[in-house]
Amino acid sequence: MPLLRTFQIYLFFLFALAFTACNRKKEVDVSDIQLSLKVERFDQEFGKLNLQNLKSEVPLLQKKYKPFFNDYVEGMLDIGVALDTSYYNNLRTVIQSQDYIALKEEVTAKYPELKASEAELTDAFKHVKYYYPQQKIPRLISFISGFAVQTPIGENYIGIGLDMFLGPDSKFYPALRESIPLYISRKFTIQNIAPRVIETYIREEMFPEPDNLNTFLDRIIHNGKMLYMMDALMPNLPDSLKINYTAAQMQWCQEYETQIWGYFLEENLLYETDYMKIQKYLTEAPFTPGIGEKNESAPKLGIYIGWQIVKKYMEKNEDISLQDLMKNTNYQEILTRSKYKPK
Repeated sequence: MPLLRTFQIYLFFLFALAFTACNRKKEVDVSDIQLSLKVERFDQEFGKLNLQNLKSEVPLLQKKYKPFFNDYVEGMLDIGVALDTSYYNNLRTVIQSQDYIALKEEVTAKYPELKASEAELTDAFKHVKYYYPQQKIPRLISFISGFAVQTPIGENYIGIGLDMFLGPDSKFYPALRESIPLYISRKFTIQNIAPRVIETYIREEMFPEPDNLNTFLDRIIHNGKMLYMMDALMPNLPDSLKINYTAAQMQWCQEYETQIWGYFLEENLLYETDYMKIQKYLTEAPFTPGIGEKNESAPKLGIYIGWQIVKKYMEKNEDISLQDLMKNTNYQEILTRSKYKPK
């Protein structure tokens, strides 16, 4: 066999091994884990309450959905507690309002069922049980939030505000531009239901943000770990949905990763502790001010870079388990051992 041909086969073999190892690190077999999740349709049951029988029906609904029911009625709707004399009148006012009726009709039309999201969530939570067998799986409860919140988390539940996932063309969102700008509402899609539920669960239930995040480096690596956990729990999900970018923003970050990292180093941002100086690299926005041309840059560039550092750290240190990574709060060590240097 000619030497060149032999060398080509050898290179292909090495590439195949590397590709398989990369996949093996992310893909795990969860087929034996017994779990089938259903989203409980509180939105439908609440919407079917009989105005003439509220005093008999509401306590039954409250019992079925406790503690979510109290959080919803007392917190989100702000109509008081059952002992208040105005409680049932306030409930009746909400249910009869034209705004609520119109919103309920659109949610019902858009989401007569949630099978696709339930399948995604079941698979993701199977991955949770694979890595963390003792982790408690929450109830998933859909509701109409009045455009207040997407995925609230409470005692043993995660809510899914379906009115915050009606699609970017929903007739309701243009009227909310002051409180919900376009760069936010464009993400209100069915494809975002499962990722946003899992992100909430990771960030709020599994790994709440610690109080000792002082430097920019601390913050970007912590957030990078959250996204790497999403890699593990939802390995088939596009990266753009994990970090909540458009396809164009994702491509921009990949194309300019070297320049982004160089900018952070040149501006001495890694060990900056003044949050006012670093917040624009960590928060939602239409773009990152001061970086890129024609406002084409992606937002949350610090979080994107933190994610790439964590990926490189896990790639360079194959003996580190996912659980080891998530316990490690030595962010400088993660950076150093990642040997991160984008090209």
